[in-house]
Amino acid sequence: MLCLVTGATGYIGGRLAPRLLDAGYDVRCLARGAGRLRDVPWAGRVEVAEADLSDPATLPAAFEGVDVAYFLVHSLGRKDFERLDREAAGNFAAAARAAGVRRIVYLGGPEPPAHERPSAHLRSRAEVARILLDSGVPTVVLRAPVIIGSGSASFEMLRHLTERLPAMVTPRWVSNRIQPIAVRDVLRYLIGAAALPPEVSRGFDIGGADVLTYAEMMQRYARVAGLPRRVILPTRVLSPWLSAHWVGLITPVPNAIARPLVASLVHEAVARENDLAALLPGPEPMGFDEAVRRALGKIRDADVETRWSSAAGRDAAAEPLPTDPEWSGGTVYVDERSRPVDAPPDRLWRVIEGVGGENGWYSFPLAWSVRGWLDRLAGGVGLRRGRRDRHRLRVGEALDWWRVEEIEPGSLLRLRAEMRVPGRAWLEMRVCRGEDGRSVYRQRAVFLPRGLAGHLYWASVLPFHGIVFNGMARNITRTAETR
Repeated sequence: MLCLVTGATGYIGGRLAPRLLDAGYDVRCLARGAGRLRDVPWAGRVEVAEADLSDPATLPAAFEGVDVAYFLVHSLGRKDFERLDREAAGNFAAAARAAGVRRIVYLGGPEPPAHERPSAHLRSRAEVARILLDSGVPTVVLRAPVIIGSGSASFEMLRHLTERLPAMVTPRWVSNRIQPIAVRDVLRYLIGAAALPPEVSRGFDIGGADVLTYAEMMQRYARVAGLPRRVILPTRVLSPWLSAHWVGLITPVPNAIARPLVASLVHEAVARENDLAALLPGPEPMGFDEAVRRALGKIRDADVETRWSSAAGRDAAAEPLPTDPEWSGGTVYVDERSRPVDAPPDRLWRVIEGVGGENGWYSFPLAWSVRGWLDRLAGGVGLRRGRRDRHRLRVGEALDWWRVEEIEPGSLLRLRAEMRVPGRAWLEMRVCRGEDGRSVYRQRAVFLPRGLAGHLYWASVLPFHGIVFNGMARNITRTAETR
């Protein structure tokens, strides 16, 4: 069975395509340019059809032979998004009908109660649903509230508000009830909808195991993320317009996306029925805490190499993908240095493996001593642990205030900080080979802040990085060259 996935570079489409493949479906992705899918991990397993939903003439070839077509695109963030989505849905529906597609699946938004005036965002989603349901092709519309998973705009808004604000004056919509759903469950419903019988053509509410207010979601996120309880003071003063700008100021979610998201939160989003479960039997929907735990999993498990290389999420639905927006994912601060070395790689490696303890850290010993003393005052280990062996390191052993997390002999040393800091920190040192054949020393310090204190901590130490870390890189390479 051939599935056509639109929006394959988007949050849901980029996670759905590989899971359809794993479920045994053939997948064709519709994209305006094939190059946009070149870097996704599953690029070699799908067919790419270059087409544009705003240009009906480009669609027949993309829909040829398709059994199930997924409509997963929207123009959120564009001024005229309602018109653009209306036209895209109309062209999609016409092309699907002409090609004899057997099933359309659409992921939309929740429907507000009948007595409430919907936001422009939800009004547009409902209009797209009607266009597809009236297409003459059996259509399933899944109406989802807040989706919990790294990269989801709604989740990123929740994440950054909670992490950056220990206390906040909030608009009254934080008291509205929401039934958040894990991205894993959304994908399960999307895949299951492909096999529903043709007589099933309607909309379904979907949601997770918990019904919470937005304020409760922030408090429970804080608990899972290891943050102190947040002080939340609702007020009637903040209008949706003002609160959208407040969200845009505090979080990296662009204003053009934050505005419609906030406007939709003015309405309660609780599933009024859950009869889809009878048609698609499977595990119970995931609870909110577990969904957040999975979204934060890579960082909490210190799997930073995967996080840095943007490879996280190749298998886990809740984790980041390379195609996610630049503003998505938790904040990661990086200080990176690189220097060519006129010394063979093995000599450079001996210097790297010898850092710490009596050998020191190759820059401003007084600064390191003061930092160690401050750490001990705060109840940390400071620099007193030293190192077990003057020349050799092993994974898992202590090295001053670091713990050796990974060693690739001759090429990589990664240390995880055990000092008292509001977040998690690593120091990585590598031996590489440059294009000219010379050795290259690469060094980076990585910090994952926890709460507002973490962001303030990084800002406070950043001025010293140019001195300490630059001096460290310079002196390590100089030592390797002169030994």
